[in-house]
Amino acid sequence: MKSPVVLVSAYAVNPFKGSEDGMGWNFINQIARFNKVIAISRKNTQPAIDKALAEIPAPHHANITWVYYDLPYWMRFWKKGGRGAMLYYYLWQLLMPVFVKRRQLKFDIVHNLNFHNDWTPSMLWMLGKPFVWGPIGHHPRIPKDYVLHAYGWRAYAWEQLKWMVKNYFWKVDPLLRSTANHADTVLAMNSSVAKVLHLPSSKVVNMPSVSSEITEEVPMRKTNGFTILSAGRFVPLKGFDITIKSFARFYHRLPIKERASAKLVLAGDGPSRDYLHRLVEELELGDAVQFIPWAARDEFRQLYIDSTVFLFPSHEGAGMVVSEALSYGLPVLCFKNDGPGEFVNDQCAITVPYSRYDESITRFADALHKLYFDRTLCQRLSQGARRTYMNNFNWDLRGERLRDVYAGLTKAAV
Repeated sequence: MKSPVVLVSAYAVNPFKGSEDGMGWNFINQIARFNKVIAISRKNTQPAIDKALAEIPAPHHANITWVYYDLPYWMRFWKKGGRGAMLYYYLWQLLMPVFVKRRQLKFDIVHNLNFHNDWTPSMLWMLGKPFVWGPIGHHPRIPKDYVLHAYGWRAYAWEQLKWMVKNYFWKVDPLLRSTANHADTVLAMNSSVAKVLHLPSSKVVNMPSVSSEITEEVPMRKTNGFTILSAGRFVPLKGFDITIKSFARFYHRLPIKERASAKLVLAGDGPSRDYLHRLVEELELGDAVQFIPWAARDEFRQLYIDSTVFLFPSHEGAGMVVSEALSYGLPVLCFKNDGPGEFVNDQCAITVPYSRYDESITRFADALHKLYFDRTLCQRLSQGARRTYMNNFNWDLRGERLRDVYAGLTKAAV
C-alpha cells in the first residue's frame, strides 16, 4: 500500500533550538522518513529551516514540501515576539483550512503538531481527512504552597488567572470541543490529557514529545566530583527554588572537607533569575552554585557529560531536558507527577511524591545525599538512564510509531 501524504501544521520549527521549536523540526523529519510531508509553518521559521537544509542534508528532506503561511498584517500588527503568541496561534489555526484550500494542496492525512497544549483548538479537521492531533500536553496546577512559599501572592494570583483561562477553554470553548470530538487520533504527552479532555481510550496514543537524537556512546564520567545540573526557563513552573533549597540542605549537611567536590549548575534564564540569585546568597552557597545562560547544543553537550545528576523538580507535564539528561546517562531526580515522573522509572531515577513544601525539599536533599555517598547506586542509575533513553526516547522510535498511526488511519479510511 502506498504511504499516505501527511499535511502537518507546525507553528514552531527551528532546527537550532530546543523545546517546542526543536520538537517541531524533529517530528517533521521523522514523519518524512516514511511519508511524503507538506509542512506548514510561519514565515519567520524559514531562514533557520533553509540553513539546516543546506548545512545538515538528509535523504528524507526530499520528502518534505515546506509551505509558509502568516495572517495578513492587519491581523497581526499587534504581535511582538512572544507577546500575543497564544492569540495569534488561535487565529492562525482558525484560518488554516482557508489557506490550505486556496493553495489546493493534496494530501491524505492532516496532523496538527504544535503548540503542544490541551486548551487551544485546531481547525484541520474541517478539511475532511483523517485528523491527528498532538502530541498535546497538560500542565497540572502548581500546588498552592509551592507557589506561595517561594514567589508570593502576586505569582500565585497570576497562576490562578492562567488556570481560570485554561478552564474556560476546557469547559466552554466549542472549537476546542470540536477539535477533540473530530480527532481520529490524539497523541498525548501524559496520562492527564485524556482525563481533562474526556477522551475515550480508543483514540488516545501515549506519545511524549520529549525525545533526543543522541546515539553516540557517552564518554566515561569523572569520578572525583559531584556536579548537579538543572536546566530550563527560570519561572515558577520549573521549580528552581526547590532545586536551590534542596541543594543547600544537602550541601550544608556535608562534612566541610567534602563540600569542595559538590557543585550545582543552573542553565537557563527567565523572569525569576534575580530571585534565584538572591536565594543563593541568602543560603550562603557562594561559589558552589554556578549560573550559565542557554548555550549552543555542543556546549550544552559538554555540560551533560561533566555532570553527575540531573535535578529537575518541575511541576510541568513535559520536559525536553529530561530525555536529553537520560541520553547522557544522568540519573534524574524529579517529582512523582504526570510530567517527568511518568517519563522515568526506578531504574534511572529517584522520584519524590508531593507533600508539604519543606518536606519535598528534605526528600530531594536526602536523594542527593544518598547518590553522593553511594556511587554504586549512582552508577547503576546512570546505566539505567541510558537504557531508558534508548528504549523510550530516541527520535527514531517516534518516527516508527507515527508511521504505524498513519498506516492505521489509512486502512480505516479505505
